[in-house]
Amino acid sequence: MNIIGNRKIFLSIAGILVLASFLAIGIFGLKPGIDFSGGTMWQIKQTTNNLQQTTQATSDELKNFFQADLKIEDVIIFPAENGGFVVRLPHISEDAHQQYLSALRNKFGDIEELSFQNIGPAVGEELKNSAFWAIAMVLLGISLYIAFAFRKVSYPIKSWKYGIITLLSLLHDIIIPAGLLAVLGKYLGIEIDTNFIVALLVIMGFSVHDTIVVFDRIRENLMFQKGKFDLAEIINNSINQTFVRSVNTSLTLILTLLTMFFFGPITLKYFILTILVGVVMGTYSSIFVASPLLLIFRSKGNK
Repeated sequence: MNIIGNRKIFLSIAGILVLASFLAIGIFGLKPGIDFSGGTMWQIKQTTNNLQQTTQATSDELKNFFQADLKIEDVIIFPAENGGFVVRLPHISEDAHQQYLSALRNKFGDIEELSFQNIGPAVGEELKNSAFWAIAMVLLGISLYIAFAFRKVSYPIKSWKYGIITLLSLLHDIIIPAGLLAVLGKYLGIEIDTNFIVALLVIMGFSVHDTIVVFDRIRENLMFQKGKFDLAEIINNSINQTFVRSVNTSLTLILTLLTMFFFGPITLKYFILTILVGVVMGTYSSIFVASPLLLIFRSKGNK
């Protein structure tokens, strides 16, 4: 495969996806979940041990009850995999919690409370800041490590450029799933939480591993060169030598993630989707983005 020869096409595709993701985040924003904005996550289930109870409540009926009877406009309700419901509310006190539970039981009969999680705005802000610094430190650490690992191969590409290119590739890999979540948040109300941050960290770990495999093969091939050589040919040969390994490794994980996405718990659906998109983008960037960028970032005197 002449990947280097068609690098403009591959880099253009990556650039369009990254630009579209930045626009989606800038226009729609990322909808913060309870972990970051504070609020109440309440999981309830309507039981059927009451003989007078013949029908199960729906999400719309529960939402209408919260808005009309309890006067809570900002409420999100969606079904859980166990037949219950997850109710997302603003931060409420314990007294209000008990009042709402009593009102629900009076209206819908036997209501079982499965979980109740209350996070204040201050805690949510602290989690958001910690998540930001976690991602920033991981990106910095990875770029510094790669620059150090490739310090013995400084010709015709400086070792620190390997780190910068890896950083750009990782940005590509995490910004596209983030852009997708921004679109889903706008049209489907999907919120981001700490699971989203964990998913991004998983993506970075997988992607950097795949990128290092390709870079390491390029490094090995460069170390055996003497005299004049064609850098573009070496990079292209290195990509082809690791292509099957990269694709097979990614396909194994992608098949597993697809199975979990379609048959796994609904609460992890978008967590798995984020990793799935990130893995696909990470595989693409390792082969079609990071390696061609090496040719672009080479020293001017060595063209």
